[in-house]
This record gives sequence, C-alpha cells and structure tokens, in this order.
Amino acid sequence: MRKAFSTIGPGLLFAGAAIGVSHLVQSTRAGAEFGFGLLWALVLVHIFKYPFFQYGPRYASATGETLLDGYRKLGKGVLISYYILNFATMFTIQAAVTIVTAGLASHLFGITNDVVLWSGVICAISFAILLFGKYKVLDNLMKYIVVILTISTLLTVLVAIFSTNKGFTFTQILPSGTAEITFLIAFLGWMPAPLDISIWHSLWSVEKNKNTFEKIKPKQAIFDFNVGYIGTLFLSVCFVILGTMVMFKTGQTFSSKGTVFASQLINLYTKNLGDFAHIFIGVAAFTTMFSTTLTTLDASPRAMEKTSFLIFKRKAILSYWLWLVILACGTFVILKYFLSDMGFLIKIATILSFLTAPFYAILNYILITGKHTPEKYRPGIGLKILSISGIVFLILFSIWFLLNF
Repeated sequence: MRKAFSTIGPGLLFAGAAIGVSHLVQSTRAGAEFGFGLLWALVLVHIFKYPFFQYGPRYASATGETLLDGYRKLGKGVLISYYILNFATMFTIQAAVTIVTAGLASHLFGITNDVVLWSGVICAISFAILLFGKYKVLDNLMKYIVVILTISTLLTVLVAIFSTNKGFTFTQILPSGTAEITFLIAFLGWMPAPLDISIWHSLWSVEKNKNTFEKIKPKQAIFDFNVGYIGTLFLSVCFVILGTMVMFKTGQTFSSKGTVFASQLINLYTKNLGDFAHIFIGVAAFTTMFSTTLTTLDASPRAMEKTSFLIFKRKAILSYWLWLVILACGTFVILKYFLSDMGFLIKIATILSFLTAPFYAILNYILITGKHTPEKYRPGIGLKILSISGIVFLILFSIWFLLNF
C-alpha cells in the first residue's frame, strides 16, 4: 500500500489542474441553471475523454518519453501546431484561473479588494513554491491540497443535502438556443479539463521518474491516473449538486468579475446553508482554485520549454524559468487591461478547448496505437473502441456547436 501511495503524484497534479474553473464555476452554474439536467453531459464527457487523458501517463511510463516527444515523431508540423495553440491559450487560461483565485482570496482574507494585486500575490507564492521546491514539493503539496479539497467539498455537499427542503427531478435536458448550446460546449470544453492536459500529465510522469529510485511501471501510472480521474468526476458531481441545491430556480445570475463572483458564490451558500457553511465552502473554493493556479503555472512553461527544445534545439535560451516569467507577465497584462472582459475571455478559452479536443484525441490515439509505443503497452480492443467512439463524440459535438452558433 505504501509503495502504491508513493507512486501517486502526477494523477493528483492532473486532478489539481482539472478541478478548477470547470468545477467551481462551470459545474456550479450547470446546477444553478439546469439542476441535475446536465448530468448526462458530465458523465459522457468523462467517459469519452478518459482514454485520451490516460494515454499521457501510459505513453510516458511505457517509453520514458513525454507525449511531446511522440508528437515530434509524428511530424514537426504536429508539434508546431501544438506550440501555436498552446501559446495562444495559455495566457487566457492562467488569467482565468488566477482571477477567480484572487477573487476568493479577497473575499476570504480581506486586506484589499484589488484583485490584480491579489493575483500578483498568488502568482508570487506559486512562483516561490516552484522556484524553491521544484517538482518534488509540488508533488507532495498537491496530495494535501486534494485531500483538503475533497473533505471540505464533501462536507459542504452533506450540509446542503440535509439542509434543503426543495424537491428536484432528474429529468435530463438537451440545451437549445445559442446561449444554452454555447454554455454546454464551454462546460464540456473544460470538463474535466482540456485534452492538452494529457501532455502535462506525461511531463509530470517523466519528472516523477527522475525523482524516484524505481521506474514507475505502466500499471502503476494508470492506477495513479485513475485515482485522480475518479476524483475529478466525483468532485464535479459534488459541485453540480451544490449548484442545484442552493441556487437552482433562485433567479441568481453570476457576475463575470472575480471578486463579485466569489462574493456571490460564498454568500449564496451561506444564505442557504447557514453561516457555519462559510468556512467549508470558502476552504473548498479556495483550495480548488489555488491548486489549479499552481499546477497550470508549472505545466504551461514546462510544456513550452520541452516544445521549444524539440523544435529549435535551443534549451538554454527558451528555458522553463523564462517561460514562467513570460507567462506571469502575460497574465498580468491581461488582468491589468482586460479585466472587464474576463467572462468573455473564459468563454472563448473553454470553447476553443472543446473545438481543439478532436485534434489532441486523434494524435494521442495514433501515438499510443502506433509503432512508437511498444506493442505490449498498447491499449486493448475495448479501449480502442472507446477511443474511436470518443473521437466521433467530440467531432459531432463540435459540428453541432458550429452549426448552431
């Protein structure tokens, strides 16, 4: 058991990166606006995205390489496409998760209402953790963060269930109209996470191997991933339940401003569940978003460093720390000058994540089933069928959205 626990790490980093805006914001909104009506979408997207996320740690443990190394073997054009897509979205994603974290920090800790200042403080703390602790501290810290997040969220859900007298139905809903369909696609885009996080997972898996005495085997890597993935599904359902229990049919609408959203969220829970729920939802919400801010701040620079090296062969110039500074500066510029448009930017980022999902799904499938993966580590027929079904699902939903946009 201790050996199995010691191998857990990248899977929880995956969970830390995934359980953020998609859960706290999107899942809560799904419950608030549709009740339990979108549970079908929540379950389906977890099922159909599962293989492509799993292929990240599977490929890394089987070959000792990251998915980015595999993409390079599929062609330099593939890697350049990823480079452009990642560069185009990483600033908006980091700004989106940071501003929600800053809004929660402002509401919980007071001191100042300046969310840009809070964003700087949160980025500085995250930067310090990565600078002095590097991967090992990130790996260990995330285990505690995810445990705190799970316990506080579960306690909040139990309070909500036992405190409500409302009646609910489990009738499933297929959204109609541009606004509802746009929300559904945004909901699916970051649920449980964008598919390019499979790349981050492979990077963390390779880094984990560098910090352990014994190479992690594919079965151990998949077990680690499954722990994190099941956790993201469980917590996403929890946030849908919370949104439904305390917000459904209340007439409340959410602000796109970080501080206002944080106040609305926590105050609405407190109003419906009682003042004692404030600390539970506050801790759950803040740990949710801080874990995402920390892991995304590590992952994007790590991915850009690796991609830069594979394309340009100039590792010393385009280093992890340079990309970390670039990401922090770009995030600050967005938060300083485009703060009023954050709701729009988040919507664009989530939709783009869904529309690019077939690209990553197809690449991961080709790589894991092709000659670059040892035959004994390739997926079985069941997982292959699920993968093909997932690709069809992602493509059809993308076409449906484009036709109704």
